[in-house]
Amino acid sequence: MAKEAKKEKASEKNLVGTSANQAQTATRGRTFEGFVTKKFPKRVVIEFERKVFVPKYERFYKKKTRLHARLSDNLANEINIGDYVKIRETRPLSKIIHFIVLEKIRAKESKQ
Repeated sequence: MAKEAKKEKASEKNLVGTSANQAQTATRGRTFEGFVTKKFPKRVVIEFERKVFVPKYERFYKKKTRLHARLSDNLANEINIGDYVKIRETRPLSKIIHFIVLEKIRAKESKQ
């Protein structure tokens, strides 16, 4: 009985999509943070840099990673190009979309 209750609580924590007309999608796996580079009606493209070690030269170089993430209806109006967002892995939603936008961390920094 206790094991079933724990499983239900664990599965509820990983559900994303709380609006009435939107189905809830379970999340799992890795979480990333990055900047929105492109915005489409139901998805965004997130880009972030990571360092990769080159053994031959014993140096690091910066490599950019681009990931496509599903944009829920309740976050569609909040998120714009340049915002810093958090995404989490989920089941494959389409050919290129394997992540869901969880939250907006901070807005685009305006230059003055």
